[in-house]
Amino acid sequence: MEHRPLGRNGPEVSVLGYGAWGIGQSMWIGAQDDVSLRSLARAFEQGVDFVDTAYGYGDGHSEELVGQAVRAAGGGIRIATKIPPANRQWPARAGVHAEETFPAEHIISCTERSLRKLGVETIDVQQFHVWSDEWVDQGSWREGIERLKADGKIGCFGISINDHEADNGIALVQSGAVDSVQVIYNIFDQAPADRLFAATQEAGVGVIARVPFDEGGLTGLIRPETEFPEGDWRNRYFAGDRKREVWERVQAIASDLDVEVDQIPEIALRFCLSHASVSTVIPGMRSLNSVNANAAAAERGPLDERELAVLARHRWQRDFYPR
Repeated sequence: MEHRPLGRNGPEVSVLGYGAWGIGQSMWIGAQDDVSLRSLARAFEQGVDFVDTAYGYGDGHSEELVGQAVRAAGGGIRIATKIPPANRQWPARAGVHAEETFPAEHIISCTERSLRKLGVETIDVQQFHVWSDEWVDQGSWREGIERLKADGKIGCFGISINDHEADNGIALVQSGAVDSVQVIYNIFDQAPADRLFAATQEAGVGVIARVPFDEGGLTGLIRPETEFPEGDWRNRYFAGDRKREVWERVQAIASDLDVEVDQIPEIALRFCLSHASVSTVIPGMRSLNSVNANAAAAERGPLDERELAVLARHRWQRDFYPR
């Protein structure tokens, strides 16, 4: 498994990480703890040594499973987690002051709670679960982060950039106050490559690419007739005619690349890894089959220039996330 530095100040991490939202059981229906633990263990066996979770994924349930799996692996796994905003607003809204979302004491108390859930002494990458560049010079959040670093409770500080708002993080990157950013980056949403990635390269900031499969849209498994379990949040994400729209666009990608639709997941993952700014990509992997397929795709490395030129024509700027 290839490794890349998570920015100038971060550790070396596997280019394939484990996205642990789905195992939290809060919005994705069907996750089973025993299967999730086996999938985590298999990922570690395949060379994955970076896991991204959050307290918000099942009120700490994902963190507990990750901690259990990391302990069973005997260490050597880097953990990133996230602090929920104090006002519980996802995504961050314009005009809201930083003290309403991430005051220092909230940052510290949430980190200590996550340390207990994970069962570790240090969180390798502690992130804010939402962000607004209005907060760069507001509030006491820097004081909280500095205190956590000084106390050895976190190694690096990062943010998770709001959905489809790649530029809403550039000011923080340029301020020098952040070690990593997590951002949606996939064949449909290629916006981070416009401006954000240049800023992270210049500042030596790591990039965690999330949603490489567009919440399943780029797996080739979402078709007009696809049905999700009752209560699964994807019923809202793929509401109305969206499943048909996604399916038609995936078919167009396969046609332009002259490949079968079932090859699109591998291509989608390798697309993310083809940009030098990306440190690691974190697909959800709730099954052993997903772990095995994604590990094999990561081993194949970046796409070639012809493939990337074709995929550049398939940008699709839209926002399906419910507000």
